[in-house]
Amino acid sequence: MLRRLHKDQPESFAFTPDNHAWAEAQIKKYPEGRQASAIIPLLWRAQEQEGWLSRPAIEHVAAMLDLAYIRALEVATFYFMFQLQPVGAVAHIQICGTTSCMICGAEDLVAVCKDKIAKAPHVISDDGKLSWEEVECLGSCANAPMAQIGKDYYEDLTAEKFATILDELRAGRVPTPGPQNGRYGSEPLGGLTSLKSYEAGKAAGNASVQLATDIGDTVKRIDGTEVPLLTPWIHDGAANTSAKPAAPKKAQKAADTATPGTKPAGLTAARDGKADDLKLIKGVGPKLETLINSLGFYHFDQIAAWSEDEIAWVDQNLEGFKGRVTRDTWVAQAKALAAGGETEIASRVKKGDANE
Repeated sequence: MLRRLHKDQPESFAFTPDNHAWAEAQIKKYPEGRQASAIIPLLWRAQEQEGWLSRPAIEHVAAMLDLAYIRALEVATFYFMFQLQPVGAVAHIQICGTTSCMICGAEDLVAVCKDKIAKAPHVISDDGKLSWEEVECLGSCANAPMAQIGKDYYEDLTAEKFATILDELRAGRVPTPGPQNGRYGSEPLGGLTSLKSYEAGKAAGNASVQLATDIGDTVKRIDGTEVPLLTPWIHDGAANTSAKPAAPKKAQKAADTATPGTKPAGLTAARDGKADDLKLIKGVGPKLETLINSLGFYHFDQIAAWSEDEIAWVDQNLEGFKGRVTRDTWVAQAKALAAGGETEIASRVKKGDANE
């Protein structure tokens, strides 16, 4: 498909100060002379900030990377993840139209888009909130038909369910992503015939879907105000929202009070002297469990209740294990365990396997 820049372009583009600091940090991941390797994350961040990629944005990124404009344009026009025209203010919907989805009803989803958004792709709805397009295979054939909305997949769709999802988005709500017919993932519709341990994970819930729901990130656009904007490859793993150098090791304890987020309320000791086995959470071994306890957290329901702001604080104060809360989705796991459910890793630990 021929992809061209939109006929109406803004006069200029600039990253917000925090997004600029994030972009500069991305460039530091690559050796001197190889900065062009950061082209995709920087273009993506520009799109996240504005909703689409304008010519000034592409040229701005190229200048940051000391790259010829045509090279940046080649990347932007090659990948369908980059939108080269304005999109809906709330969400841009991408309908998979390749074989599996087409056979299973993608044309019905397209008809819903034409009815509820606009008659043609890449046309913004009258209320300015939504836009749509049909794309090539999105790789979720077992859950056909499906659509990508923002950052997440909505699978096993019917025309009726899809229409409801669009209504929810218009109303300012974000429907739960993932399969829409009760499936946990891509297991057979008729039920499992093997890998029966999969049911344990199903009972605990889909952690990816839970995380998307918890942090509300599905159609949220990044403008640089998020805390923290993590750049763990520099500044001793600290968040980088102001490009300040890391605190010296001797001053680290004092600096902890200035780390992003808010410290969750903790306990001085486990309730009734009996702590939950936090090693049932993925990635938590004996050493990390001791550290978590030292911060005042002994029970699954404590971890399950952490807000995004509190997660940011804990992630930054796990000395030697920074970022583990987010990376290993502790909150989603803790919610399942606090409710009496079981996760795959918990099942393995109870059988004697080490938690890594």
